[in-house]
Amino acid sequence: MKEYYEDLWERLPADLDPPDLELRTRLSRANVRAGDRVLDLGCGAAELTAAIAATGARVTGVEVAEAALRRARRDHPELELVLAPIDGPLPFGDVSFDVVWSSEVIEHVGDTARWLSEVRRVLAPGGVLVLTTPNHSRLRLAVHGVDRYSEPLGDHLHLYTARSLRRLLEDFHFDHIRVRGVGGPPLWRRLLTARAVRP
Repeated sequence: MKEYYEDLWERLPADLDPPDLELRTRLSRANVRAGDRVLDLGCGAAELTAAIAATGARVTGVEVAEAALRRARRDHPELELVLAPIDGPLPFGDVSFDVVWSSEVIEHVGDTARWLSEVRRVLAPGGVLVLTTPNHSRLRLAVHGVDRYSEPLGDHLHLYTARSLRRLLEDFHFDHIRVRGVGGPPLWRRLLTARAVRP
């Protein structure tokens, strides 16, 4: 799987325009405060990591693809950026962060249980997980069918609805869970955003 992401990042255009970047930037900034220890989990080329750093938070970006980190380091040399194993533990101590921000990542994760366990491990008690993922509501699936969102050779391994994402976070014993659709008209929101607290 690592080779897949290395190849993907090598092939992506240099002037990549990430989807919903402005919306996701607003969401990231709304959930951090100056001085927070923030982990941008799956930081890619670090556009959002830089936006979070601009709030005065102490942010660390982590990525599984060295090719992504090369881009990130070229464009944002001031940031702390770390390579993590795709199938191993996060390279951080327990309770290291106040906020874990992960945008458009969870749908790509092969072992979601291990991933969320690691998120809980590195979050301090009272720390917040904030994530975004594509919204695969019943209406979207009824109109477009599942094939559009789950290509056999694609990298989206999981499709989430608001209900399934909430249930997943409940199963991992997060508290104060809020899941909502954002981006686009009502009943046709493109993204889900979730905010949950580690007790």
